[in-house]
Order: sequence, then structure tokens, then C-alpha cells
Amino acid sequence: MLFGYAWDTSSNWAFAVSILPILLRGLIVTVQATLLGFVVAAVLGLILAALKSVRFKIISWPAKFLTEFIRDTPLLVQLFFLYYVLPDYGLVLPAFLTGALALGVQYSAYTSEVYRAGIESITRGQTEAAHALDLSPMRTFSIIILPQAIPRIVPALGNYLVSIMKDVPILSVVSVLEVLNVAKIIGDRTFNYMVPLSMVGALYLIMTLVASWGVRSLDKRLPKRGIPLQ
Repeated sequence: MLFGYAWDTSSNWAFAVSILPILLRGLIVTVQATLLGFVVAAVLGLILAALKSVRFKIISWPAKFLTEFIRDTPLLVQLFFLYYVLPDYGLVLPAFLTGALALGVQYSAYTSEVYRAGIESITRGQTEAAHALDLSPMRTFSIIILPQAIPRIVPALGNYLVSIMKDVPILSVVSVLEVLNVAKIIGDRTFNYMVPLSMVGALYLIMTLVASWGVRSLDKRLPKRGIPLQ
């Protein structure tokens, strides 16, 4: 007896085995939301970083303002805005897609700063050499600057991948059946919260360890001098 609760090892193991398939279905939703959110964050963050590096203030200032606005407003507010406000203007998205977009938009503000740091780490002499060769700014950015910046920012981007993964449970507020929401529903129906929540904690630990290992492996494999384009 522990604090008035009798721990029956055999019955709890049987209960854990019985709910594992249900949790794994929720885990698939969690992984999908994480990957889609990260792709949105990586692509949108790169666009914001490129716009902020433009010399013309009429382009760079709105991008900087948008980045600060996204970064300084809570993810939950942005999620509610996308899910409840946009339908009033005729844009209705599924709950899963809305949640993944909210995660991507929120973290794009952070990834844009990661890209900016990576871009600024490239010596200015390479940009000047590209200009001397009459390369366009877009071509200079895509074939000279970005391939050298990416290997330097992989660890930071990997950290945000893990952060997005751990923020996926917030999507439960718009009825996305990710793994933590599934565990809560199981607990509500069985009055046993310890087993499903403990299993979710273990699943998240496994996922974060695997993701961290993957990022470290990618970081070791990428050439530090830049990604070869040929």
C-alpha cells in the first residue's frame, strides 16, 4: 500500500500492454505533427532570414517585425487564432493541420535567427567574390552562403526539432488526438492515470533520445566546409 493506493504489478503490466496499441496510434500523430511543424519552421524560418538580410528596409523591416511578433506572442494564442478566427474569414483547416502550422509558425521565428547566425558566420569576402564574378544575390545566397551555413546550424535546428516535439501536446486543446491526449482519455475512462501517463513519459524519452542521436549523427556526417553541390 502506497499512500492508500495498492500497486498490483501484474494487473498494471496487463493494463499497460492492453493500451499500448492505442498509445502508439497517438504517437504516430505526435510524430507527424512534429515533422510537419519542423518542415514549416525550417522553410518559413529560412524565408524570414533571407528577407531580413535584404538591404532594402522596406523588405527587411516588415520581416523583422513579423519575427518579433511571432516570437513574443504565446503559441496557444496563435493556435486559437488559426483554429477559431480564420474560419470567420472562410479559411477552415483540419485540427491536425492547424496545430502543425501553429507549431511551424511559432518556431519559424526562432529558426530564422538560427539561419541568420549561420549566414553571418560566413566571411564577407566570399560574398564580395561572388559579386566580382557577377553572380546574382539569389545565386550567391543559394550556392555559396547557404551550403556553408547549414552544417553550422544543424545542432541548433535539432534542438528546435526536439522542442517542437515536446510542444505537440498543446494541440490537445483543439482536439488533436496526440499521444498525451490519448493517455488522458484513457485515464478519464479507467480512473488509472499513472500507467498511461508513465508510458507517455517513456515514449517521449525514447523519441527525444532518438532525435538527438539522429541530429548528432547528421552533424558528424556533414562536411564543416559546406555541402558540396556537385
